This record gives sequence, structure tokens and C-alpha cells, in this order.
Amino acid sequence: MVGWDGPVPTDTPTTSTDTLTDLFEEHRRMLLGVAYRMLGRAADAEDVVQEAWLRWTAEDRAAVREPRAFLVRITTRLAIDRLRQAQARRESYVGPWLPEPVVTDFGSTAPDTVERALLADSVSLAVLVVLESLSPLERAVFVLREAFGFPFAEIATALDRSEAAVRQLAGRARRHVDEGKPRYDVDPTERRDLTERFLAAAAGGDLAELLSLLAPDARLVGDSGGKSKAPLRIIDTADKVGRFLCGVAKGSESVYEYRFAELNGGPAVVAFLDGRPDSVFQVEVRDGRVQCVYIIRNPDKLQSLATDL
Repeated sequence: MVGWDGPVPTDTPTTSTDTLTDLFEEHRRMLLGVAYRMLGRAADAEDVVQEAWLRWTAEDRAAVREPRAFLVRITTRLAIDRLRQAQARRESYVGPWLPEPVVTDFGSTAPDTVERALLADSVSLAVLVVLESLSPLERAVFVLREAFGFPFAEIATALDRSEAAVRQLAGRARRHVDEGKPRYDVDPTERRDLTERFLAAAAGGDLAELLSLLAPDARLVGDSGGKSKAPLRIIDTADKVGRFLCGVAKGSESVYEYRFAELNGGPAVVAFLDGRPDSVFQVEVRDGRVQCVYIIRNPDKLQSLATDL
């Protein structure tokens, strides 16, 4: 997947050599980043950006003074409409719902260490799960403000709200996210090491090693959408998580190929079966132990990984 992040570009004056395509492509990466954080689905984000492109080409050029502001406004409003529809569908979703994993490669778009950390945090599975608890407007404000640093005045224009209302939405959203997201920072090398050790223990059915790696109150969240085997409820406590993973290892006769990748800003393992992505594993780490295990097995959410990895 090409580009889900990057600093917010500034508008450049339109000249006679500019084309509609050039201007749109200049902002595409940012628009995809906004849409994905709003929706949690790569395919839905692509659809929203494509619709924004169609509206961009149909717009009266004389009415568009600031291309970036126009594109952000259209993309955000389209994403809000789609999110409202998606939230209604998710009420009947089979089992826990997790965002679609995407490959993140910030490359040279965020050379500053602090900026890279902020981008990675805003697209992490843990944060995207928390964002599901926000209203569509709260989520839009949070994404535009926290992930991309838009001024409140510009967000207000994009959402057709007063600046005071946007500030209230931002404060409410930030409180919800702070209450729900993990409150710990982990060195990427430590997280990668624990991921490798955890995978080896899980694949080998080593319960003792799993229990040494899991925090006592560890959780396992599996997302299959009812389309493959995965727990239909969140599994709590290290003992239950460890025994579940050992049971899976002992009951499987399939031969998997495992590949490490950076997904949603952190290390993850993708299990391939017969050349196709079958599962994604990612862990949250706190105080040197695994706090949460995410397993994504819904085949609809793994399609893009077949071409991106």
C-alpha cells in the first residue's frame, strides 16, 4: 500500500502548467491517511479518495481557491458519511472488530523521530480501536487535529462547524482516547524481540514460555468476521490466552510461512498459507511483557497484504 501518512502539505499557487491530476496527486497521500484513520479499512479509504477525485474534477475551478482545503473538506465529509453507514453494519459484525492492517513505511516523509512516533501512534491498532468509540464528528476532529495538525479554524471550515464547537469536540475526543488507549511507550527493538519470542512460543505450543511472556491480565482479540476460525469473544488472562494459543498450535496441520512487517506503525507477523496471507499477529507490550494479542483472520482485511508484502 503506497502512503498512509506524511506531513500536511501546503498549497502552492495554481499556474498555467498545473493540471488537475498533479494537484490531486500532491495531496493523495494525506487524503488516504485521513480516510483510513476515519474508517479503519484500506478499501473504504481508497473508495473515498476516488470519490473525492471525481468531485475535484467536476468542481468549478474558479470556486476553488485552496485545493488542499477543498480536498480535505470533501474527503472528510465523504468519510463521515461512510463511517455512519459502517457503524450501522458493525452492529451485526460476527465477533470482535479490528481495523484492516496496512503496511506503514514513513520513509522520508517524517524524518523527525517525534513526528514519526506521532504518525505511528495515530495509526496503531490500539488507537484505531479506541476511535471506534467516538462519534463520526469527534473522530474527524481528532484525526485532522492530532494526526495531521490542522488548525482548528481549518477543521471548522471543513466540517461546517464553529471553531468553538470544534474545540469542544477535540477536547472530548482527546479525553476518550487518553482514557482508552495504552499508556506506555515501548522501544521498537524490544517490541520486535518480544514479538519474535512470542511467535516462536505460540507456534511451538510452549505454554511455559508463553506464560513467561504474557502479562497476568493479558488479552487476546481475534477478528475473523465469521469467515475463518478465531475466538468470537475477547479472551482474558494470561493462562486462558496461553492455553488457547497452545490448543491452536497442537490442532493445526497446516504449514505456514511467517514474514515480519511493519503494520500500523509497529512490528507484526503475517502468516502465509499457500502463498496467501492467512493471519496477522501483532502484540502490545508493557513493562517487558505482552499485554494484548491481536489476531486478524478476516480474509477481506488481508487482501491488500498479498501485493504490499
